[in-house]
Amino acid sequence: MGRLNLEYFLARRIATQTGGRKNNVMVRIATLSVAIGIAVMIISLSVIFGFKREIAAKLSGFGSHVQIVNLDGNVSYETVPISKNQPFLSQIRSVRNFSGMYPYAVTIGIPRGERAMQGVVLKGVDSTYDWSFFRQNLVEGELPDVQSGVRTKDIAVSRSLADLLEVSVGDPLEMLFIQDPPRRDLFRVAGIYDTQFSEIDHMMVLTDLRNVQRLNGWDSTQITGFEIATSDFGRLEPFTDDVYQVVFDNLTGDEHDSLRVINIRERFPMIFDWLDAHNVNAGVIITVMLLVALFNMIAALLIILLERTSMIGTLKALGMGNRALQKMFVIRSSFVIIKGMFWGNVVGIGLCLLQHCTGWISLSQEGYFLTTVPIFIDWGWLALLNAATFLFIVALLALPTMIISLILPEKTIRFE
Repeated sequence: MGRLNLEYFLARRIATQTGGRKNNVMVRIATLSVAIGIAVMIISLSVIFGFKREIAAKLSGFGSHVQIVNLDGNVSYETVPISKNQPFLSQIRSVRNFSGMYPYAVTIGIPRGERAMQGVVLKGVDSTYDWSFFRQNLVEGELPDVQSGVRTKDIAVSRSLADLLEVSVGDPLEMLFIQDPPRRDLFRVAGIYDTQFSEIDHMMVLTDLRNVQRLNGWDSTQITGFEIATSDFGRLEPFTDDVYQVVFDNLTGDEHDSLRVINIRERFPMIFDWLDAHNVNAGVIITVMLLVALFNMIAALLIILLERTSMIGTLKALGMGNRALQKMFVIRSSFVIIKGMFWGNVVGIGLCLLQHCTGWISLSQEGYFLTTVPIFIDWGWLALLNAATFLFIVALLALPTMIISLILPEKTIRFE
């Protein structure tokens, strides 16, 4: 039997023996602390990643990941048009992680209900638009028909706006436009959506691109800009840089100063800064949980060592070295860590799945933009968290085992 097998065998024998009462209590406390620590870390990261994923998805649903717009009209919704026929369109489609590109146009309007008025952004899209986000959040009616060759006056409004204006699916809705001269137009509410993102829900109305072009006095080739989606949000910045490079490599002269490439993080910096601040909270929670688990493991290991001093002296007398003895007790401690991590994963993942399936913990929509706590578990970061936790605790447990070198066989055996 090799030395490693002997160390593992002895560690297993120590683990299966009952030992003193104090030993058992400390081992259970250490196991519990590891379980609680890993469960809290899993829940914390799941919630933080869930927040980022859900809010980024909602913001992207309203305006995609990257936009190409006129620089002069970027500071407000009173946009300056650009041409729909750009020389860089085919090259952008070949950019890595490209998912889709959709022309759009916006204008400011004031829908008027029986007893209320509300300023909104009227956004027009064409037949290439990806409706999947609004289709998932559609609660009544249907989405505006932008596929046919005949222009319709259908619009989709949010649930909050529909309630404010007291309109429902099929109702006419008059909208005022502050232009020179002022204009008014009559639309039909085709559908009602609810993304639970009140910050944008109450001001976004969708319709056919041709309606906005007509209201702005533009021809069929003039638009506000292009929305570009990426298939990998984690590489948003490199994707934005690639799009920027393609756009400006294909423009000459004054056109260099007229277009701007802007991504979703630049359009909503305060929201993403708020989300990034949660990373600090996650770091604090993980640090505290690791330290608590580590200190309890060290206390349990020291008690095990003190109760096994006579055995350590005997093994030293038989020729076992300090390093081998240290390895044996680290292996013994790893059994406790693995058991605690197992139950921590069961509890942590179980609570996350319960929240994901039932949404039993709710949130204030005004403060968090969501009605329930979001959960996102990726097996990649989950495996990394478990591996890093195990290696961190095991590596630092090697320090208290150095007390073994102070145990002298002649004293422990003579004491016995």
